[in-house]
Amino acid sequence: MTSSPSLDAARQVLQAQTFSQLVGAELTRFDAQDGVELQLPLTPRLRQQHGFAHGGVLSYAADNALTFAGGLVLGAAVVTAEFKINYLRPALGTRLIARAQAVHAGRSQAVCRCDVLVRTDDGTELLCAVAQGSIARIGTPPGSAAAP
Repeated sequence: MTSSPSLDAARQVLQAQTFSQLVGAELTRFDAQDGVELQLPLTPRLRQQHGFAHGGVLSYAADNALTFAGGLVLGAAVVTAEFKINYLRPALGTRLIARAQAVHAGRSQAVCRCDVLVRTDDGTELLCAVAQGSIARIGTPPGSAAAP
């Protein structure tokens, strides 16, 4: 396992993503033991014609949370190799929360799992989607020795 960046460093990576800025995403947890938590407010511009969060917004949250979870175990230089999402219920509420953690990590790839929840107006959290993905290391992370 490689050393992972701090919550502050991970937040800087997230803020470097202009799409993450656009949707108002915030990294609220980044911890090897407890995993990753990404949150974003469900503003009207992120809703579809029926009033709940657009599926692409749920996919965005799952994809980013999965990738940050992979980064925890593989190091900072990672990308999503693939992921699958199952939508369980419409995301109706005030906030979207994606919680992810690594299920298994090898030298160059990690399999991660994510629960996407919605916080309702009364503060209840409801599971609205689950996702699983493969996160791959790219290149050699800065500050580490190249593999033989």
